[in-house]
Amino acid sequence: MDAEKSSNSSFEDLSNLNEADMKAAAEAFIDNEKQDAEGGEKETAGQEEDICDVLGNGQLIKRVLKKSTSNKRPQRGDKCTLSFTGKLENGKIVEKQENFEIHVGDFEVIQGLDMTIPLMDIGEVAEVQVDARFAYGSLGLKNDTDPELSIPPESKLTYEVHLKDAIYEDFSALKSYEVRKTYGTRKKERANFWYNRNDYNTAIQLYRRALDYLDDRDGDPEAEFEKEDLELSNNELQSLLNDRLIVYNNLAMAQIKISALDAALQSVENVLRCQPNNSKALYRKGRILEGKGDTKGAITLLQKAATLEPESRTIQQDLAKLIIKARREEHNEKKMYQKMLGQANKLEQKNKQPQKQQTVESSKLKLLGYLMGSILIGVAGVAMYRYKY
Repeated sequence: MDAEKSSNSSFEDLSNLNEADMKAAAEAFIDNEKQDAEGGEKETAGQEEDICDVLGNGQLIKRVLKKSTSNKRPQRGDKCTLSFTGKLENGKIVEKQENFEIHVGDFEVIQGLDMTIPLMDIGEVAEVQVDARFAYGSLGLKNDTDPELSIPPESKLTYEVHLKDAIYEDFSALKSYEVRKTYGTRKKERANFWYNRNDYNTAIQLYRRALDYLDDRDGDPEAEFEKEDLELSNNELQSLLNDRLIVYNNLAMAQIKISALDAALQSVENVLRCQPNNSKALYRKGRILEGKGDTKGAITLLQKAATLEPESRTIQQDLAKLIIKARREEHNEKKMYQKMLGQANKLEQKNKQPQKQQTVESSKLKLLGYLMGSILIGVAGVAMYRYKY
């Protein structure tokens, strides 16, 4: 009974609400619904902000896992410290680095990460999904130390990256021997990595970056040292110069691969100015001259390189090929000259024939003229004789 009264009382209370109260209740309900909708939109917008399609084609996706309180992002050339793990699509970890140092834009990590790091705040943790095109491509990555960690060709990778720090390095901080040696060697080794993957343009870029940190004399032993270089010992300067000449040799080979022969010639000349008997530089200059069509000049250089490095099969084989090529070119040249001479003789004979024919015709005309003249003289004599007698 009490329950029945209570129910009736509640019904009566609702029925006794006036129009104003009903309107207020409706507005409150609408406001609540609107706030809930706005909250959902903000949450969705926040989720969308955490995901970035870097290229706009789904091949490079960045998702924020842990936001940073810093609004500072690295710029191209900044030195970054990061830790990351890379996984295959099946979840297997194939790459892991802790406190790994790179310079942004120097391709010291895969291209996908190199493009994504400038979009991260310092302290941020992000997941980066990288298509094979911007990872290790059709070649994959062979791990000789642990074959189980090799990355198959055309593999999509997912990285978890923690950008720990990013700093701009003042040029004055890059003058010490230790920094030059460390950075120059690191760029050279990474350039060798890209060269072995047949990515010669990236290798060339990194060889040039290595040269930025090594000796400033461009392989010229008579060039003056910069003021900062005078603070280095002779042994340190010689060590940096030797590294620089190695890089120039490698750079020349990469430039040969893309047929940039003039640039390659300049690179190899930087080596030979300082080391005239550098067999690798002589060999590569020979390759350059061959590409420019100077076979004889190439043979001379390869003969010198073969003398300096007689055990090199590559030099011996290429020298033998060049000698055969030179003989073939000489034979073709003689054949071409004979052909040209034969054509000249035919042309001369062809020009002589009309002259001879013209001479014969002229002789015939002269003989006919003499004959006609004799006849006329005879006729005239007979006529005069009859007239007289």
